[in-house]
Amino acid sequence: MRNFTRSTDGAVTQGKKLLGAGGQGEVWLATLDGKDVAVKVYHRHTATGAQRAVIERLVKAGPPAPYFLWPLACVEDPSTGSFGYAMALREPRFRASEDFMARRVEPSFRALMTAAWQLSDGFLRLHSAGHCYRDISFGNVFLDPNTGDIRICDNDNVDIVGSATGGVLGTPRFMAPEVVRREAAPSDQTDRYSLAVLLFYLLMGGHPLDGAREAKIRCLDVPALEKLYGFEPLYIFDPADPSNRPVPGVHPNPLAFEHLYPTSIRAHFERSFTEGLHYPNKRVRESEWRKVFARARDSILYCGACGAENFYDAERLRSTGAQGCWNCAATLAIPPRIRIGAEVVLLNRDTRLYNHHLGSPSGTEVIMAEVVPNPRDPNLFGLKNLTSETWTVTKPDATVMDVPPGRAAPIISGNVVNFGPVTGEVRV
Repeated sequence: MRNFTRSTDGAVTQGKKLLGAGGQGEVWLATLDGKDVAVKVYHRHTATGAQRAVIERLVKAGPPAPYFLWPLACVEDPSTGSFGYAMALREPRFRASEDFMARRVEPSFRALMTAAWQLSDGFLRLHSAGHCYRDISFGNVFLDPNTGDIRICDNDNVDIVGSATGGVLGTPRFMAPEVVRREAAPSDQTDRYSLAVLLFYLLMGGHPLDGAREAKIRCLDVPALEKLYGFEPLYIFDPADPSNRPVPGVHPNPLAFEHLYPTSIRAHFERSFTEGLHYPNKRVRESEWRKVFARARDSILYCGACGAENFYDAERLRSTGAQGCWNCAATLAIPPRIRIGAEVVLLNRDTRLYNHHLGSPSGTEVIMAEVVPNPRDPNLFGLKNLTSETWTVTKPDATVMDVPPGRAAPIISGNVVNFGPVTGEVRV
């Protein structure tokens, strides 16, 4: 047992169990104001005045998004004379990113697109608040493999963009080339490179620069790492230079996953690791990632033969004329869909519409509608209203029906659903 006190009012934070320890300090399961929290307490040699100032600033600013396990209060440790901070406790449903890399858990494409969307949204909102994370890597991200929800930890790395107070440069393999070369300090621009690497790892199961060049190196010492990731970086799928392609048997994941994703995702990765390697201002911005992952999730469909998830890829269809299942090669049948403005959402059995579909301001996703089976006929489906407002549906014969909260609009070709701010037309 350890007792800590909250800096602002001296309230006791009772440490009940040591959860872990590292180079910076210890993390304790504790109770504050009747709720379980985690408390990170710094070792004496890391409890600097600059670190305290960072924590106090972050507590005052508040979390930019709910994905961050953000400092909630600064605490003192009377037993050592050190300090630390309280943060929300990570729920057991969240698994370390390393579990995904090692294939110990295998989330669905829908969960992966949700995780990628939330990562993009979280860092967009962090950067919009004038902060940079400095050390984006899969060691700092946890995911729920069932939903795709994420939690971002170690937020004491965060500082104001342009601040010179932080000493963290990043994690090897995730640091932007200019940081590896010591030509730039961590910033929102270098965060965007690190985010792209994290997204590539998450979707492709490998590093975007680890190909034939990396396979030839017998000892990945510091000079070798600096050459690969700083001075001579080359994207493994660079269209102009094939010399660093993944090696079969050495880098199997990127080879296996590359063509499973829509053309738009692959194009954004290409931009991130060709132009974006050398020109920071040309890196893919978080808002762009957010849009591409939302569209990819909206394009998921299921193979009628084997049930595997696929992505409907209009660009690929235009060039090939047909799209087969990646798992069994069966021709894919397009499910019912709804067009809302410029966006098309495929209406599968597990499709959801969010606030950004229905014209609400972007931000934390809120489920506004979901596809549900008809209680009298499980072969018929409807779009259930999860909002507090009544929708109206105009049928092809011009008759109109109301869809109050909790009821479902029939998924029938030609139905036009008025959601309030926007309308959607169903096609089957």
